[in-house]
Amino acid sequence: MSEMFTAEVLARMQFAFTVSFHIIFPSFSIGLASFLAVLNALWLKTRNENYRVLFEYWKKIFAMAFAMGVVSGIVMSYQFGTNWSVFSDKAGPIIGPLMAYEVLSAFFLEAGFLGIMLFGRERVGDKLHMFATAMVAFGTLMSATWILSVNSWMQTPAGFAINEDGQFIPTNWWAIVFNPSFPYRLVHMVIAAFLTTSFVVGAVAAWHLLKDRTNPATRIMFSMALWMAALVAPVQIFVGDLHGLNTLEHQPVKIMAMEGHYDSHPEGAPLILFGIPNPKEKRIDYAIEIPKLSSLILKHDLNAPLDGLDTIPDEDEPPVAIVFWSFRIMVSIGFAMLGVGIWSLWARFRGCLYDAKWLHRVAIIMGPSGFVAVLAGWVTTEVGRQPFTVYGLLRTSDSLAPIEAPAVAASLIAFIIVYFFVFGAGTFYILRMMNKAPDTKRLGLRDGPIRAAGITPVQQIQLTAKGSDDV
Repeated sequence: MSEMFTAEVLARMQFAFTVSFHIIFPSFSIGLASFLAVLNALWLKTRNENYRVLFEYWKKIFAMAFAMGVVSGIVMSYQFGTNWSVFSDKAGPIIGPLMAYEVLSAFFLEAGFLGIMLFGRERVGDKLHMFATAMVAFGTLMSATWILSVNSWMQTPAGFAINEDGQFIPTNWWAIVFNPSFPYRLVHMVIAAFLTTSFVVGAVAAWHLLKDRTNPATRIMFSMALWMAALVAPVQIFVGDLHGLNTLEHQPVKIMAMEGHYDSHPEGAPLILFGIPNPKEKRIDYAIEIPKLSSLILKHDLNAPLDGLDTIPDEDEPPVAIVFWSFRIMVSIGFAMLGVGIWSLWARFRGCLYDAKWLHRVAIIMGPSGFVAVLAGWVTTEVGRQPFTVYGLLRTSDSLAPIEAPAVAASLIAFIIVYFFVFGAGTFYILRMMNKAPDTKRLGLRDGPIRAAGITPVQQIQLTAKGSDDV
Protein backbone atom coordinates (compact mmCIF):
# COMPACT_ATOMS: atom_id res chain seq x y z
CA MET A 1 0.00 0.00 0.00
CA SER A 2 2.83 2.40 0.86
CA GLU A 3 4.40 1.70 -2.52
CA MET A 4 1.16 2.72 -4.20
CA PHE A 5 0.75 6.01 -2.30
CA THR A 6 4.09 7.62 -3.02
CA ALA A 7 4.78 11.31 -2.45
CA GLU A 8 4.12 11.96 -6.14
CA VAL A 9 0.78 10.15 -6.14
CA LEU A 10 -0.34 11.88 -2.94
CA ALA A 11 0.74 15.30 -4.23
CA ARG A 12 -1.20 14.71 -7.43
CA MET A 13 -4.23 13.60 -5.42
CA GLN A 14 -3.99 16.72 -3.28
CA PHE A 15 -3.77 19.05 -6.25
CA ALA A 16 -6.59 17.20 -8.02
CA PHE A 17 -8.76 17.52 -4.91
CA THR A 18 -8.15 21.24 -4.41
CA VAL A 19 -8.41 22.17 -8.09
CA SER A 20 -11.64 20.17 -8.43
CA PHE A 21 -13.16 22.07 -5.53
CA HIS A 22 -11.90 25.36 -6.93
CA ILE A 23 -13.13 24.98 -10.51
CA ILE A 24 -16.71 24.48 -9.30
CA PHE A 25 -16.97 28.08 -8.13
CA PRO A 26 -15.42 29.96 -11.10
CA SER A 27 -17.41 27.82 -13.54
CA PHE A 28 -20.52 29.17 -11.79
CA SER A 29 -19.43 32.74 -11.00
CA ILE A 30 -18.16 33.48 -14.54
CA GLY A 31 -21.56 32.80 -16.05
CA LEU A 32 -23.49 34.26 -13.13
CA ALA A 33 -21.60 37.57 -13.31
CA SER A 34 -22.59 37.95 -16.96
CA PHE A 35 -26.16 36.94 -16.10
CA LEU A 36 -26.27 39.68 -13.45
CA ALA A 37 -24.99 42.23 -15.96
CA VAL A 38 -27.73 41.22 -18.42
CA LEU A 39 -30.42 41.42 -15.72
CA ASN A 40 -29.24 44.87 -14.65
CA ALA A 41 -29.13 46.11 -18.24
CA LEU A 42 -32.64 44.79 -18.92
CA TRP A 43 -33.94 46.52 -15.81
CA LEU A 44 -32.35 49.82 -16.82
CA LYS A 45 -33.81 49.56 -20.32
CA THR A 46 -37.32 48.32 -19.53
CA ARG A 47 -37.80 49.31 -15.86
CA ASN A 48 -39.50 45.96 -15.43
CA GLU A 49 -39.06 45.39 -11.71
CA ASN A 50 -38.92 41.63 -12.15
CA TYR A 51 -35.42 42.01 -13.58
CA ARG A 52 -34.33 43.95 -10.53
CA VAL A 53 -35.85 41.34 -8.22
CA LEU A 54 -33.85 38.66 -10.01
CA PHE A 55 -30.70 40.77 -9.84
CA GLU A 56 -31.06 41.21 -6.08
CA TYR A 57 -31.82 37.51 -5.70
CA TRP A 58 -28.79 36.23 -7.62
CA LYS A 59 -26.24 38.82 -6.49
CA LYS A 60 -26.23 37.36 -2.97
CA ILE A 61 -25.57 33.90 -4.35
CA PHE A 62 -22.85 35.30 -6.61
CA ALA A 63 -21.13 36.99 -3.67
CA MET A 64 -20.96 33.70 -1.77
CA ALA A 65 -19.73 31.70 -4.77
CA PHE A 66 -17.16 34.37 -5.63
CA ALA A 67 -15.78 34.40 -2.09
CA MET A 68 -15.41 30.63 -1.98
CA GLY A 69 -13.72 30.67 -5.38
CA VAL A 70 -11.14 33.21 -4.19
CA VAL A 71 -10.36 31.28 -1.01
CA SER A 72 -10.04 27.93 -2.77
CA GLY A 73 -7.79 29.49 -5.41
CA ILE A 74 -5.31 30.77 -2.83
CA VAL A 75 -4.71 27.23 -1.57
CA MET A 76 -3.79 26.07 -5.06
CA SER A 77 -1.13 28.76 -5.39
CA TYR A 78 0.57 27.64 -2.19
CA GLN A 79 0.90 24.11 -3.52
CA PHE A 80 3.15 25.33 -6.32
CA GLY A 81 5.67 26.35 -3.69
CA THR A 82 5.28 23.33 -1.42
CA ASN A 83 4.53 20.11 -3.29
CA TRP A 84 5.65 21.31 -6.73
CA SER A 85 8.58 23.61 -6.04
CA VAL A 86 10.72 22.06 -8.81
CA PHE A 87 7.98 22.82 -11.33
CA SER A 88 7.78 26.38 -9.99
CA ASP A 89 11.54 26.74 -10.39
CA LYS A 90 11.59 25.37 -13.94
CA ALA A 91 8.44 27.04 -15.29
CA GLY A 92 8.34 30.04 -12.94
CA PRO A 93 9.82 32.55 -15.42
CA ILE A 94 6.74 31.98 -17.61
CA ILE A 95 4.02 30.90 -15.18
CA GLY A 96 4.83 33.57 -12.57
CA PRO A 97 4.27 36.67 -14.74
CA LEU A 98 1.06 35.25 -16.21
CA MET A 99 -0.34 34.59 -12.74
CA ALA A 100 0.70 38.09 -11.68
CA TYR A 101 -1.09 39.59 -14.69
CA GLU A 102 -4.26 37.80 -13.58
CA VAL A 103 -4.02 39.38 -10.12
CA LEU A 104 -3.09 42.86 -11.36
CA SER A 105 -5.77 43.06 -14.02
CA ALA A 106 -8.67 40.70 -13.38
CA PHE A 107 -8.68 40.30 -9.61
CA PHE A 108 -8.16 44.00 -8.90
CA LEU A 109 -10.93 44.80 -11.37
CA GLU A 110 -13.32 42.40 -9.66
CA ALA A 111 -12.36 43.45 -6.14
CA GLY A 112 -12.56 47.16 -6.98
CA PHE A 113 -16.09 47.03 -8.37
CA LEU A 114 -17.61 44.14 -6.42
CA GLY A 115 -18.57 46.27 -3.41
CA ILE A 116 -20.25 48.84 -5.65
CA MET A 117 -22.18 46.09 -7.43
CA LEU A 118 -23.34 44.50 -4.18
CA PHE A 119 -24.07 47.56 -2.04
CA GLY A 120 -23.70 50.73 -4.07
CA ARG A 121 -26.80 51.19 -6.21
CA GLU A 122 -28.43 53.74 -3.89
CA ARG A 123 -25.13 55.57 -3.38
CA VAL A 124 -23.68 55.87 -6.89
CA GLY A 125 -26.78 55.80 -9.08
CA ASP A 126 -28.08 53.28 -11.58
CA LYS A 127 -25.68 54.00 -14.45
CA LEU A 128 -22.49 53.80 -12.42
CA HIS A 129 -23.86 50.72 -10.71
CA MET A 130 -24.42 49.17 -14.13
CA PHE A 131 -20.83 50.01 -15.07
CA ALA A 132 -19.56 48.36 -11.89
CA THR A 133 -21.61 45.23 -12.60
CA ALA A 134 -20.25 45.07 -16.15
CA MET A 135 -16.69 45.46 -14.83
CA VAL A 136 -17.16 42.57 -12.40
CA ALA A 137 -18.42 40.41 -15.26
CA PHE A 138 -15.52 41.52 -17.46
CA GLY A 139 -13.11 40.80 -14.61
CA THR A 140 -14.29 37.20 -14.30
CA LEU A 141 -13.72 36.73 -18.02
CA MET A 142 -10.28 38.32 -17.78
CA SER A 143 -9.39 36.02 -14.90
CA ALA A 144 -10.42 33.00 -16.96
CA THR A 145 -8.33 34.30 -19.86
CA TRP A 146 -5.08 34.48 -17.88
CA ILE A 147 -5.56 31.20 -16.04
CA LEU A 148 -6.43 29.35 -19.24
CA SER A 149 -3.44 30.92 -20.95
CA VAL A 150 -1.23 29.41 -18.24
CA ASN A 151 -2.85 26.01 -18.52
CA SER A 152 -2.83 26.06 -22.31
CA TRP A 153 0.87 26.88 -22.35
CA MET A 154 1.49 23.81 -20.17
CA GLN A 155 -0.47 21.78 -22.74
CA THR A 156 0.99 23.32 -25.90
CA PRO A 157 4.16 25.22 -24.90
CA ALA A 158 5.42 27.92 -27.27
CA GLY A 159 7.53 31.09 -27.26
CA PHE A 160 10.26 29.86 -24.91
CA ALA A 161 13.85 28.69 -24.66
CA ILE A 162 15.49 26.45 -22.05
CA ASN A 163 18.57 27.85 -20.28
CA GLU A 164 21.52 25.97 -18.82
CA ASP A 165 19.65 25.44 -15.52
CA GLY A 166 16.72 23.75 -17.26
CA GLN A 167 14.39 26.72 -16.79
CA PHE A 168 11.83 27.79 -19.38
CA ILE A 169 12.76 31.34 -20.42
CA PRO A 170 10.27 33.51 -22.33
CA THR A 171 11.35 34.60 -25.80
CA ASN A 172 7.98 35.65 -27.26
CA TRP A 173 5.17 36.63 -24.90
CA TRP A 174 2.60 36.78 -27.70
CA ALA A 175 3.37 33.16 -28.58
CA ILE A 176 3.25 32.20 -24.90
CA VAL A 177 -0.12 33.81 -24.18
CA PHE A 178 -1.71 32.92 -27.52
CA ASN A 179 -0.29 29.42 -27.70
CA PRO A 180 -1.82 26.89 -30.14
CA SER A 181 -4.53 25.50 -27.82
CA PHE A 182 -5.41 28.72 -25.97
CA PRO A 183 -8.25 30.07 -28.19
CA TYR A 184 -10.05 26.73 -28.25
CA ARG A 185 -9.63 26.10 -24.53
CA LEU A 186 -10.77 29.63 -23.60
CA VAL A 187 -13.94 29.56 -25.71
CA HIS A 188 -14.74 26.00 -24.62
CA MET A 189 -14.39 26.87 -20.93
CA VAL A 190 -16.30 30.17 -21.07
CA ILE A 191 -19.20 28.51 -22.88
CA ALA A 192 -19.07 25.71 -20.31
CA ALA A 193 -19.38 28.32 -17.56
CA PHE A 194 -22.39 29.90 -19.27
CA LEU A 195 -24.02 26.48 -19.66
CA THR A 196 -23.28 25.60 -16.05
CA THR A 197 -24.92 28.81 -14.87
CA SER A 198 -27.90 28.43 -17.18
CA PHE A 199 -28.69 24.96 -15.87
CA VAL A 200 -28.29 26.04 -12.24
CA VAL A 201 -30.58 29.02 -12.83
CA GLY A 202 -32.99 26.81 -14.76
CA ALA A 203 -33.05 24.23 -11.97
CA VAL A 204 -33.77 26.85 -9.31
CA ALA A 205 -36.53 28.34 -11.45
CA ALA A 206 -38.02 24.91 -12.15
CA TRP A 207 -38.00 24.11 -8.43
CA HIS A 208 -40.05 27.20 -7.69
CA LEU A 209 -42.31 26.77 -10.74
CA LEU A 210 -43.38 23.39 -9.40
CA LYS A 211 -44.52 25.21 -6.26
CA ASP A 212 -45.96 28.35 -7.87
CA ARG A 213 -46.32 28.80 -11.62
CA THR A 214 -47.61 32.37 -11.27
CA ASN A 215 -44.45 34.05 -9.94
CA PRO A 216 -43.44 36.36 -12.82
CA ALA A 217 -39.79 36.60 -11.77
CA THR A 218 -39.47 32.83 -11.66
CA ARG A 219 -41.03 32.51 -15.11
CA ILE A 220 -38.59 35.05 -16.55
CA MET A 221 -35.68 33.26 -14.89
CA PHE A 222 -36.71 29.90 -16.33
CA SER A 223 -37.24 31.32 -19.80
CA MET A 224 -33.86 33.08 -19.89
CA ALA A 225 -32.01 30.01 -18.60
CA LEU A 226 -33.49 27.67 -21.19
CA TRP A 227 -32.96 30.15 -24.02
CA MET A 228 -29.28 30.09 -23.09
CA ALA A 229 -29.24 26.29 -22.94
CA ALA A 230 -30.98 25.91 -26.29
CA LEU A 231 -28.74 28.41 -28.08
CA VAL A 232 -25.38 27.67 -26.49
CA ALA A 233 -25.41 23.86 -26.15
CA PRO A 234 -25.07 23.22 -29.92
CA VAL A 235 -22.36 25.88 -30.12
CA GLN A 236 -20.47 24.13 -27.32
CA ILE A 237 -20.60 20.81 -29.16
CA PHE A 238 -19.23 22.50 -32.29
CA VAL A 239 -16.46 24.24 -30.33
CA GLY A 240 -15.64 20.97 -28.58
CA ASP A 241 -15.18 19.32 -31.96
CA LEU A 242 -12.76 22.07 -33.03
CA HIS A 243 -10.92 21.71 -29.72
CA GLY A 244 -10.61 17.99 -30.37
CA LEU A 245 -9.10 18.59 -33.81
CA ASN A 246 -6.59 20.99 -32.26
CA THR A 247 -5.73 18.38 -29.63
CA LEU A 248 -5.21 15.77 -32.35
CA GLU A 249 -2.70 18.09 -34.00
CA HIS A 250 -0.72 19.03 -30.90
CA GLN A 251 -1.42 16.25 -28.36
CA PRO A 252 -2.23 13.11 -30.36
CA VAL A 253 -1.52 10.78 -27.42
CA LYS A 254 -4.33 12.41 -25.45
CA ILE A 255 -6.73 11.72 -28.32
CA MET A 256 -5.58 8.08 -28.41
CA ALA A 257 -6.50 7.75 -24.73
CA MET A 258 -9.80 9.60 -25.15
CA GLU A 259 -10.80 7.37 -28.04
CA GLY A 260 -9.47 4.20 -26.41
CA HIS A 261 -7.29 3.39 -29.41
CA TYR A 262 -4.63 1.03 -28.13
CA ASP A 263 -3.98 -0.21 -31.67
CA SER A 264 -3.30 1.81 -34.80
CA HIS A 265 -5.94 1.76 -37.53
CA PRO A 266 -4.41 2.24 -41.00
CA GLU A 267 -7.75 2.03 -42.83
CA GLY A 268 -10.15 3.94 -40.62
CA ALA A 269 -10.63 3.88 -36.84
CA PRO A 270 -13.90 2.97 -35.11
CA LEU A 271 -15.67 5.21 -32.63
CA ILE A 272 -15.81 3.29 -29.37
CA LEU A 273 -19.00 4.35 -27.62
CA PHE A 274 -18.49 2.31 -24.46
CA GLY A 275 -16.19 -0.37 -23.15
CA ILE A 276 -13.83 -1.26 -20.33
CA PRO A 277 -10.18 -0.26 -20.85
CA ASN A 278 -7.81 -3.12 -20.10
CA PRO A 279 -4.34 -1.58 -19.65
CA LYS A 280 -2.66 -4.92 -19.02
CA GLU A 281 -3.82 -6.46 -22.29
CA LYS A 282 -3.77 -3.10 -24.13
CA ARG A 283 -7.34 -3.34 -25.38
CA ILE A 284 -10.92 -2.21 -24.73
CA ASP A 285 -13.00 -5.10 -23.41
CA TYR A 286 -16.70 -5.39 -24.31
CA ALA A 287 -16.35 -2.51 -26.75
CA ILE A 288 -19.45 -1.11 -28.43
CA GLU A 289 -18.16 0.67 -31.52
CA ILE A 290 -19.21 2.19 -34.82
CA PRO A 291 -16.75 1.29 -37.61
CA LYS A 292 -14.62 4.11 -39.05
CA LEU A 293 -16.64 6.88 -37.39
CA SER A 294 -13.68 8.11 -35.32
CA SER A 295 -11.70 8.73 -38.51
CA LEU A 296 -14.66 10.60 -39.97
CA ILE A 297 -14.97 12.83 -36.88
CA LEU A 298 -11.26 13.50 -36.40
CA LYS A 299 -10.10 13.66 -40.02
CA HIS A 300 -13.37 13.95 -41.95
CA ASP A 301 -12.47 10.83 -43.92
CA LEU A 302 -13.89 7.37 -43.22
CA ASN A 303 -10.68 5.66 -44.33
CA ALA A 304 -8.18 8.06 -42.77
CA PRO A 305 -5.50 6.26 -40.71
CA LEU A 306 -5.23 6.96 -36.99
CA ASP A 307 -2.28 6.01 -34.82
CA GLY A 308 -2.80 4.17 -31.55
CA LEU A 309 -1.00 3.89 -28.25
CA ASP A 310 1.08 1.06 -29.72
CA THR A 311 3.16 3.75 -31.44
CA ILE A 312 4.47 5.35 -28.22
CA PRO A 313 6.61 4.05 -25.34
CA ASP A 314 4.72 2.71 -22.32
CA GLU A 315 6.28 5.33 -20.05
CA ASP A 316 4.65 8.11 -22.13
CA GLU A 317 1.16 6.61 -21.94
CA PRO A 318 -1.46 8.48 -19.85
CA PRO A 319 -3.90 6.62 -17.56
CA VAL A 320 -6.24 5.50 -20.34
CA ALA A 321 -9.18 4.34 -18.21
CA ILE A 322 -9.57 7.70 -16.46
CA VAL A 323 -9.30 9.73 -19.67
CA PHE A 324 -11.55 7.33 -21.60
CA TRP A 325 -14.42 7.52 -19.10
CA SER A 326 -14.14 11.19 -18.14
CA PHE A 327 -14.34 12.14 -21.82
CA ARG A 328 -17.51 10.08 -22.28
CA ILE A 329 -19.11 11.57 -19.19
CA MET A 330 -18.44 15.08 -20.51
CA VAL A 331 -19.78 14.32 -24.00
CA SER A 332 -22.86 12.51 -22.68
CA ILE A 333 -23.78 15.45 -20.48
CA GLY A 334 -23.24 17.82 -23.39
CA PHE A 335 -25.76 15.95 -25.53
CA ALA A 336 -28.16 15.71 -22.58
CA MET A 337 -27.98 19.51 -22.29
CA LEU A 338 -28.72 19.79 -26.00
CA GLY A 339 -31.73 17.51 -25.52
CA VAL A 340 -33.11 19.67 -22.71
CA GLY A 341 -32.59 22.77 -24.85
CA ILE A 342 -34.52 21.24 -27.76
CA TRP A 343 -37.26 20.06 -25.39
CA SER A 344 -37.60 23.61 -24.04
CA LEU A 345 -37.96 25.00 -27.57
CA TRP A 346 -40.73 22.50 -28.28
CA ALA A 347 -42.50 23.40 -25.02
CA ARG A 348 -42.10 27.09 -25.81
CA PHE A 349 -43.52 26.55 -29.31
CA ARG A 350 -46.53 24.75 -27.83
CA GLY A 351 -47.02 27.50 -25.24
CA CYS A 352 -46.56 25.22 -22.22
CA LEU A 353 -43.06 26.13 -21.07
CA TYR A 354 -44.27 27.06 -17.59
CA ASP A 355 -46.74 24.17 -17.31
CA ALA A 356 -44.55 21.26 -18.47
CA LYS A 357 -43.95 19.57 -15.13
CA TRP A 358 -41.77 16.82 -16.57
CA LEU A 359 -39.54 19.43 -18.19
CA HIS A 360 -39.31 21.17 -14.82
CA ARG A 361 -38.37 17.92 -13.07
CA VAL A 362 -35.71 17.13 -15.66
CA ALA A 363 -34.38 20.68 -15.38
CA ILE A 364 -33.97 20.18 -11.62
CA ILE A 365 -32.11 16.91 -12.17
CA MET A 366 -29.86 18.63 -14.72
CA GLY A 367 -29.06 21.47 -12.31
CA PRO A 368 -25.62 20.16 -11.26
CA SER A 369 -24.86 18.66 -14.68
CA GLY A 370 -22.69 21.60 -15.72
CA PHE A 371 -20.39 21.12 -12.73
CA VAL A 372 -20.03 17.41 -13.49
CA ALA A 373 -19.28 18.13 -17.15
CA VAL A 374 -16.68 20.77 -16.26
CA LEU A 375 -14.97 18.42 -13.80
CA ALA A 376 -15.01 15.59 -16.34
CA GLY A 377 -13.60 17.89 -19.00
CA TRP A 378 -10.75 19.05 -16.78
CA VAL A 379 -9.97 15.47 -15.78
CA THR A 380 -9.76 14.62 -19.47
CA THR A 381 -7.46 17.57 -20.13
CA GLU A 382 -5.15 17.21 -17.15
CA VAL A 383 -4.90 13.43 -16.85
CA GLY A 384 -4.59 13.16 -20.62
CA ARG A 385 -1.47 15.35 -20.44
CA GLN A 386 0.29 12.88 -18.14
CA PRO A 387 3.05 11.91 -17.56
CA PHE A 388 4.04 15.55 -18.19
CA THR A 389 3.40 18.85 -16.44
CA VAL A 390 4.75 20.78 -19.44
CA TYR A 391 3.71 18.58 -22.33
CA GLY A 392 6.57 16.63 -23.84
CA LEU A 393 9.22 18.64 -21.96
CA LEU A 394 8.90 18.32 -18.18
CA ARG A 395 7.69 15.13 -16.54
CA THR A 396 5.43 15.15 -13.51
CA SER A 397 7.89 12.95 -11.63
CA ASP A 398 10.60 15.56 -12.25
CA SER A 399 8.37 18.43 -11.06
CA LEU A 400 7.87 17.22 -7.51
CA ALA A 401 9.44 18.90 -4.49
CA PRO A 402 11.79 16.80 -2.30
CA ILE A 403 9.12 15.89 0.24
CA GLU A 404 8.15 12.72 2.06
CA ALA A 405 4.87 10.87 1.56
CA PRO A 406 3.70 11.15 5.23
CA ALA A 407 3.94 14.95 5.09
CA VAL A 408 1.86 15.10 1.92
CA ALA A 409 -0.64 12.62 3.33
CA ALA A 410 -1.08 14.70 6.48
CA SER A 411 -1.74 17.90 4.53
CA LEU A 412 -4.11 16.04 2.18
CA ILE A 413 -6.17 14.75 5.10
CA ALA A 414 -6.22 18.24 6.62
CA PHE A 415 -7.39 19.73 3.32
CA ILE A 416 -10.19 17.19 3.01
CA ILE A 417 -11.46 17.86 6.54
CA VAL A 418 -11.26 21.66 6.30
CA TYR A 419 -12.71 21.80 2.79
CA PHE A 420 -15.72 19.68 3.64
CA PHE A 421 -16.49 21.78 6.72
CA VAL A 422 -15.83 25.24 5.23
CA PHE A 423 -17.04 24.77 1.68
CA GLY A 424 -19.74 22.35 2.77
CA ALA A 425 -21.16 25.08 4.98
CA GLY A 426 -20.87 27.63 2.18
CA THR A 427 -22.59 25.35 -0.31
CA PHE A 428 -25.35 24.61 2.20
CA TYR A 429 -25.92 28.34 2.66
CA ILE A 430 -26.11 28.86 -1.12
CA LEU A 431 -28.67 26.06 -1.41
CA ARG A 432 -30.71 27.66 1.38
CA MET A 433 -30.76 30.94 -0.52
CA MET A 434 -31.78 29.12 -3.70
CA ASN A 435 -34.60 27.38 -1.84
CA LYS A 436 -36.30 30.75 -1.29
CA ALA A 437 -38.28 32.04 -4.25
CA PRO A 438 -37.58 35.53 -5.65
CA ASP A 439 -39.62 38.01 -3.63
CA THR A 440 -41.99 39.86 -5.94
CA LYS A 441 -44.13 41.26 -3.13
CA ARG A 442 -41.92 44.34 -2.84
CA LEU A 443 -41.92 45.20 -6.55
CA GLY A 444 -41.22 48.88 -7.02
CA LEU A 445 -39.92 49.38 -3.48
CA ARG A 446 -36.33 50.48 -3.14
CA ASP A 447 -34.31 49.51 -0.12
CA GLY A 448 -33.62 52.57 1.99
CA PRO A 449 -33.25 53.79 5.55
CA ILE A 450 -36.12 53.04 7.91
CA ARG A 451 -35.87 56.53 9.39
CA ALA A 452 -33.83 59.55 8.35
CA ALA A 453 -33.63 62.95 10.06
CA GLY A 454 -36.72 62.17 12.10
CA ILE A 455 -38.93 61.77 9.02
CA THR A 456 -40.71 58.49 8.39
CA PRO A 457 -40.20 57.45 4.75
CA VAL A 458 -43.26 57.06 2.53
CA GLN A 459 -42.50 53.35 2.05
CA GLN A 460 -42.72 52.75 5.79
CA ILE A 461 -45.95 54.75 6.04
CA GLN A 462 -47.49 52.66 3.23
CA LEU A 463 -46.38 49.38 4.77
CA THR A 464 -47.63 50.46 8.21
CA ALA A 465 -50.97 51.53 6.79
CA LYS A 466 -51.42 48.17 5.06
CA GLY A 467 -50.67 46.33 8.28
CA SER A 468 -52.93 48.50 10.47
CA ASP A 469 -56.03 46.50 9.54
CA ASP A 470 -54.60 43.47 11.33
CA VAL A 471 -54.09 45.26 14.62
